[in-house]
Amino acid sequence: VQLQASGGGLVQAGGSLRLSCAASGRFYTTNPIGWYRQAAGKQRELVSVIGGGGSVNYADSVKGRFTLSRDNAKNILFLQMDSLKPEDTARYYCNGKDYADYGREYWGQGTLVTVSS
Repeated sequence: VQLQASGGGLVQAGGSLRLSCAASGRFYTTNPIGWYRQAAGKQRELVSVIGGGGSVNYADSVKGRFTLSRDNAKNILFLQMDSLKPEDTARYYCNGKDYADYGREYWGQGTLVTVSS
């Protein structure tokens, strides 16, 4: 299983970006998958996750601005980020848990999002 993240970049405050995470290998769409982020000097934190049944959770800091969605046919996860703030600046990591393999975790390589003020 591999998770390939893409879509980061530099954007001004108030702008938008869309991150993608493509899952390859035997990673079923019934597994939970989501995004974490880690800013410089801070711990990694959960941004948003979608469960196998389709329920989505968001960190309070991104509610109303970020939208998580999943294309099950292509096994790709999207994070639409709108109204970006400088405090959203971080490296974003895709994370998936494989329930067919005792909950084994997989991480993507991370994609950098920089929001300028």
